[in-house]
Amino acid sequence: MSASTTQAVRTGRATRFVIYTVLVVFCLFYLTPLYVMAVNSLKPLDEIRGGGMLNLPLDATLAPWRSAWSEAQIGVQASGLKPYFLNSIYMVVPAVLLSTLLGALNGYVLSKYRFRGDKIIFGLMLFSCFIPFQIVLIPMAKILGILGLSGSTAGLVLVHLVYGIGFSTLFFKNYYEAFPTELIKAAQLDGASFFRIFQRILLPSSGPIIVVCVIWQFTNIWNDFLFGASFADFDSQPITVALNNLVSSSTGVKEYNVHFAGAILAALPTLVVYVVAGKYFVRGLMAGSVKG
Repeated sequence: MSASTTQAVRTGRATRFVIYTVLVVFCLFYLTPLYVMAVNSLKPLDEIRGGGMLNLPLDATLAPWRSAWSEAQIGVQASGLKPYFLNSIYMVVPAVLLSTLLGALNGYVLSKYRFRGDKIIFGLMLFSCFIPFQIVLIPMAKILGILGLSGSTAGLVLVHLVYGIGFSTLFFKNYYEAFPTELIKAAQLDGASFFRIFQRILLPSSGPIIVVCVIWQFTNIWNDFLFGASFADFDSQPITVALNNLVSSSTGVKEYNVHFAGAILAALPTLVVYVVAGKYFVRGLMAGSVKG
């Protein structure tokens, strides 16, 4: 091995060492809050008051988790986070499925069909992605009142569907732009209908972008607080609002271990989604960014 080759190998090793060291430091920095929440959610309250929040629990217990899930006082009821966790499930699942399906149909139409005003329609849908939440609160409240959906889970589903359809349309349109238009035209010549083409040709090849859309929508809807606080009543509140009420309703002694356990319960679904499907999210984004 020549001297230049040896030097190149050493330089490469040193570069990798520096990169991995920096990555480890950043991982520790970002994971420290999660570690603090996890270890303190397993401690009795007296142990937390004694200091040493970074220490492992001396007398580990699951009582804070049981209290946060089914016993903690939220508002005027001692029901824990369980019913509000289910409220979030009932809200997220239909909102994600409907926004993904409608986004796929919109992306199909806007990428493979040309008609008068198609660019204006897409521009308006793209513009909707940048409208702040606060701007739509009053008109959305008025519409929900007219439809009789105020304070209901169905109303929250509608709100998130309307707000998320611009993003899902953008994802699918960019993805379908790279899909061969000749296949669509050939299927039309063979007599395939609009929905037949969508079902048999486009959907089977849309796995990567469906994963991207589902993860994006799931994360945004599950973590939303403003719409839940504005449009839900006490019985239909999502878990983010209930978690805030759990912390706010604590009077006298602050049960920090219960609060930590509740925060992890609220964040657990999105964490699981990213751990399980995070790599597919990146692949889907890359697949939608390459054309031709």
